Amino acid sequence: MCYGLSGIARLFGCSLPTANRIKQSGKIDRAITQVGRKIIVDAALALELAGRKTGGRR
Repeated sequence: MCYGLSGIARLFGCSLPTANRIKQSGKIDRAITQVGRKIIVDAALALELAGRKTGGRR
């Protein structure tokens, strides 16, 4: 489990704006539980849904 945008950024090894973009894209929606402003992310599921592709242009 990781919490917030900073948790997503740490998980994917990216900046906060990129973490926000990942969250807004909807790719990892099934891994995110959000109540109000609190964001809880299932790390293993998020990596699986994202296809483990992290950072950079490819």
